[in-house]
Amino acid sequence: MNEIIQTSGFSIESLLRGLLGIASLLLIAFAFSRNRKGIDWKLVGKGLGIQIIFALLILKVPFVSTGFEFVGKIFAKIISFTQDGTMFLFSSFETGIIESPLMNFVVMILPTVIFFSALTSLFYYWGVLPRIVYGFAWLMKKIMRLSGPESVAAAGNIFLGQTESPLLVKPYLDKMTMSEMLCLMSGGMATIAGGVLAAYIGFLGGDDPVQQIMFAKHLLAASVMSAPAAIVAAKMLLPEKEKFETKLEVSKADMGANALEAISKGTTDGLRLAVNVGAMLLVFIALMSMANFILLKVGDWTTLNSWIADHTQYDNLSFNMILGYIGAPIAWLMGVCKEDMFLVGQLLGEKTVLNEFIGYMSLGEMKSAGAFVEQKSIIIATYILCGFANFASIGIQIGGIGALAPKRRGDLSKLGILALIAGTLASLFTAVIVGMIL
Repeated sequence: MNEIIQTSGFSIESLLRGLLGIASLLLIAFAFSRNRKGIDWKLVGKGLGIQIIFALLILKVPFVSTGFEFVGKIFAKIISFTQDGTMFLFSSFETGIIESPLMNFVVMILPTVIFFSALTSLFYYWGVLPRIVYGFAWLMKKIMRLSGPESVAAAGNIFLGQTESPLLVKPYLDKMTMSEMLCLMSGGMATIAGGVLAAYIGFLGGDDPVQQIMFAKHLLAASVMSAPAAIVAAKMLLPEKEKFETKLEVSKADMGANALEAISKGTTDGLRLAVNVGAMLLVFIALMSMANFILLKVGDWTTLNSWIADHTQYDNLSFNMILGYIGAPIAWLMGVCKEDMFLVGQLLGEKTVLNEFIGYMSLGEMKSAGAFVEQKSIIIATYILCGFANFASIGIQIGGIGALAPKRRGDLSKLGILALIAGTLASLFTAVIVGMIL
């Protein structure tokens, strides 16, 4: 295992590369825009400014950083509570421990998703989450001059999933403008839910409480920073040109008649999510394995494998290699060193083509194996992967949001690819700003 180089800190080089990265992302958003003349550059500037302020506060201001670490400690402690429940279900009656054959993803990770889903539901029922969401929504509405529904949806996505957050604005879905709808979808693509966040902490932090707290801080920061970034990307791709609803109101979604019912509902939803995650991972990993096998045979037939082994860091032609080379320039623009840019590029590709779960699993494996040269690369990759921006999410959003507003299924289908682009750009905006500051 190689000795990893710790983050070197802010420099003129990191600043210039960061500015180049931001300019490149803005150029991509401008190129894909449906109404370039209608782009509100003041909103873009404010959104990026909010991100930079958030990044500076979280990463460089001691008391704010300490606050995020405190929340990270809470997440780490909750994970330990989950382990108590897991021990009860899966430990041996004879030894009192979980036998080594059961020390796997299903037993050790998926229960965390279920428990966090139940907790989220309980906190929503108690009114804690609605108040926090309202506070973030009010801030974004005032600063960025957004509509009431899209402000609430953007704030809700920080804490809830891409199909749960629309419940907060359910009464307005049928009347939303196309720009508002894209903003709603993009926010869902750019952020992650609390339940899966806990699982990612487990991937990256392992059993080390210090590592768990550190990655929890960065994952929380990524989800908070990606909210305004998603707005910037969405409003560049499809600027608002219609009248919109200004009223700011958090819808009281049906979370049960009492606390016990809220816990039960959250548990059921969490179980459904855990099963869905497990099934998707099974299928996508199997498909990736099949693709790698086919490409390996192609490499053998064309003698490409021997050339690749002699001239690159890869052993043979593979899906991972192709993704790495496609994503490497983007990773470099984010602030990743040239030695690690192919690894981070591969992770970006895995997240987009497959899903972020596979990306974080790969990142955890690479980290454990000592594959990275710089610690900074691991942190930047953590921000790049933090979001649901993948092709499968298009279908999830059409199905999930479409069930709440059947009349808008056609519009959701039209906006799917744009939402994917916006969600990806949002994560990259967040990553490049962090890479510039670290």
